[in-house]
Amino acid sequence: DLCEQLLAAEQSTYHNTLLALRGFCSLHSQDHHGALQDFQRVIEHDSPHPNSCIKALCGRGLIRISGGSNYLTALDYITACQLKLDETIFTIKSYVPWNQRGLLLKVLQEEGQMMLQKKRYPGGSSVSFQKKQTGLCTFLTLKSRDAPGVFQLASLLVELDSSDEASRILCADALYQMGRGEEAHKMLSLALSRNPQRAPVLARLALLQLKRGFVYDGNQLLKRLIRTGDSSCLLPILDIFQDEDRKLLQSHCRWRALAILKGKQEGAAIKEAIAHLSFAILAAGGYAEDCLLTRARCYGRLGQMKTAIFDFNAILKEDPKNVQALSGRGFVHLALRQQKEAVQDLVSALKVEAGAVIPAILSLKPEAQGLVTGWLLQHGRAALTELVATKDVPGEETLGDLLTMAKALIKICRAAQHHIFYTDVLMASGEHQEALKHLQEAFGHCPAEDFARARLAVLQLQSRNVARAAVPLSVLARRDEKDLAFLLNFVDTKQQQHLAQAAAQEGKVLMKGHHHEQALGYHSLAVLASRDSPRYLRRRAACLMHLKKYEKALKDMEKVIQGHGCNSPKTRAGDHCCQGFLLLALAQEEAAVQHYMEALQLDEPLALGSITNCPGRESLTKTFHKIAQCNFEKQRYEEAWKITDCGLKIDKSSELQKLKARLKREASSCSIH
Repeated sequence: DLCEQLLAAEQSTYHNTLLALRGFCSLHSQDHHGALQDFQRVIEHDSPHPNSCIKALCGRGLIRISGGSNYLTALDYITACQLKLDETIFTIKSYVPWNQRGLLLKVLQEEGQMMLQKKRYPGGSSVSFQKKQTGLCTFLTLKSRDAPGVFQLASLLVELDSSDEASRILCADALYQMGRGEEAHKMLSLALSRNPQRAPVLARLALLQLKRGFVYDGNQLLKRLIRTGDSSCLLPILDIFQDEDRKLLQSHCRWRALAILKGKQEGAAIKEAIAHLSFAILAAGGYAEDCLLTRARCYGRLGQMKTAIFDFNAILKEDPKNVQALSGRGFVHLALRQQKEAVQDLVSALKVEAGAVIPAILSLKPEAQGLVTGWLLQHGRAALTELVATKDVPGEETLGDLLTMAKALIKICRAAQHHIFYTDVLMASGEHQEALKHLQEAFGHCPAEDFARARLAVLQLQSRNVARAAVPLSVLARRDEKDLAFLLNFVDTKQQQHLAQAAAQEGKVLMKGHHHEQALGYHSLAVLASRDSPRYLRRRAACLMHLKKYEKALKDMEKVIQGHGCNSPKTRAGDHCCQGFLLLALAQEEAAVQHYMEALQLDEPLALGSITNCPGRESLTKTFHKIAQCNFEKQRYEEAWKITDCGLKIDKSSELQKLKARLKREASSCSIH
């Protein structure tokens, strides 16, 4: 009321002062709208009074905090400080209540820091409350964005609370950006003396010492910073540092890390190197390829595999074809025994630059090298087999990629299986002469290795006698049928037919001479070359029976019987007899009886003749009786009757006749005919 009476008076000597006072009165009584009007009138006056303007700016700043415009609050207080620092201090102490002063100081600290970090950009919002572009307003928008303005603000905060460390750090940051490094150093040194383990102070001092050329002091400060375990303090500081100083910090920390790694390889030293590399990466803005690679390898040495993968992923996100990152991540997956992921990364790296990956693999321990080459060979063999079988490219693997992989395997380890894989890739590529040349260079003109001999036979098949080529292929058939099936993809259909005929003939001769093991190889070759011809399956089954490999023989006969179609009853009856005999040998009596019954229905004379030869009528009749008796006990009278009836066709066994009589008595009330 007093201010309003004085303002109503005709004298206007203290008009702006009275408006500012009335504004604070309104502010304290929670009339923000009235207070803002008074403060605006003072600020926008054509010939403003400095002390009154300071009061009005401070008052408007408080109002803007309550409205959430913290940035504009900071601009008001910077302007007030630039007008007159002492008067601004006096105004805050005199007019700002204690319960609001703490919030005000915190807001000013945060906004000042963001201005230095270039996270605030003055624009239209800074003048949203202004109606006129007066001299004071122009001064506000041009000067508030400068480091000197933040320095004035920080000086104000220090005067208001000399024990507040954050205000001193803000002041030092402003001095640094103003080019007054020595003063910033003195202020930070004073802060460090009060709190020797303060990470934000250590980080700033380390940079200033490096900038001044005091490398030793800088290193000591970085070590102390590492011991605090708080490297996150660098993130806000880096936005304040100049570009050249960030590069200086990056190069120094990288150099220091490499120097540490050249010395001791103990856990503590590696951890220190990781910390320096982390500083360098942060200084580079979060991405520094060489530092990320080195740090990932360091994590790998410490056994922190997932963290190492994280760094490799960061590189590959920016550069998906980075060979060192691909191979490095592949080795980490290798250490974790993650075969699929390891192979995928190493294959990708080999595609890009095999010359850089091979030395890296050779640098591994022998056990790890063996694991890598084994996985690569397994992957390459699977891809090549699919490609040859489907005549199509499986996924992303091309013949060129497989050739690169095969060459790499030979350079890593000149094992026989690697040379054979390389030969197979050349054959699949149609380079038969090159394949023959490499095979003979690796194994000689008369290879002792069965797998190599088989490939030599396939390559020379067109110019050699088919029967002669069948010899090494039959040997391979006994060792690895899958590999033989793969090789036959390179032989045309007509040659395969000739090969099957020649192999079957040679197998027949060997069977007559009782050389069943050798004969088995030829019969297997005939089966594979003929694509499971029933005729050759029967011959192999017979050979397997002589060798007492009944389970394998049974599988062959099952294929034959599944293919029964237009075969004569006589042929089918013989097959069922053979199947029955194999089932008896494997103690599967019930299934054997069913096959003999089927044979008797198809061709009884042939079936009886076969049974007489093997296993014998008397012996088989006992089996029929056993199975029929079992069905009788389970009251399956119809099935028991059928088995008994068929058994009596084989031999008029008294036991079967008695069982038949019992069946008639027990099932007299049922029609089983």
